[in-house]
Amino acid sequence: MRPLALFDLDRTLLDLDTALARWAAEFAAGRGLGPEAVALVTALDAELRPDRGRFFAELRRRFGLPEPAEELREAFRRRLPYLAGCYPGVREALAGLRAEGWRVGIVTNGAADRQLGKIRRTGLGELVDGYAISDAEGVRKPAAELFAIAARRCGTGLAAGGWMVGDNPATDVAGARAAGLRSVWIDHGTWPAHANVADHVVGHVLAGVEVVRDACSGGAGRVVT
Repeated sequence: MRPLALFDLDRTLLDLDTALARWAAEFAAGRGLGPEAVALVTALDAELRPDRGRFFAELRRRFGLPEPAEELREAFRRRLPYLAGCYPGVREALAGLRAEGWRVGIVTNGAADRQLGKIRRTGLGELVDGYAISDAEGVRKPAAELFAIAARRCGTGLAAGGWMVGDNPATDVAGARAAGLRSVWIDHGTWPAHANVADHVVGHVLAGVEVVRDACSGGAGRVVT
């Protein structure tokens, strides 16, 4: 039976830090705020992530912007899919897994149009067997149902087991456990170490791919950085 590997999207397959930096540069240039504003925006993002409501309210206050915070947020949501790209090596890694016989899928929370736009514009839709987006399905990670939908779209089911790779222990790792999947947590330093209950911890998605590949071939469990 072909093994299953599911992946989170944002900050797992897609480099949203670089996308945010690009957006910050556009934001500052479009308002004539100067290069120092780019550093302030990226610092605020790191401080207030993932609370986008607070982020845009604070951005509006710091720069005295006339637009309501929600208007700024909506413009950001529309623009970000055009700025997001895969981490280096991601496309090749996913293609390699499928060539080796894996069923590969994406499980992501978020607005359907925004997440689907990222999947399509980065070419990820052509590199996976299926995907499940929370707002399109009416259920969010960590609910096992979203993982089950993704597995079915990949032509299999959760009963066969498999892996989930993601950067959020509260949604990706907890969801994997609820779905009966083994998990790999990508530790970006955003979450405290004690929040982790994953089977493996890595520092990058490519290391996560190696963990699942190694485990499937009978390798011993290990922490990869």
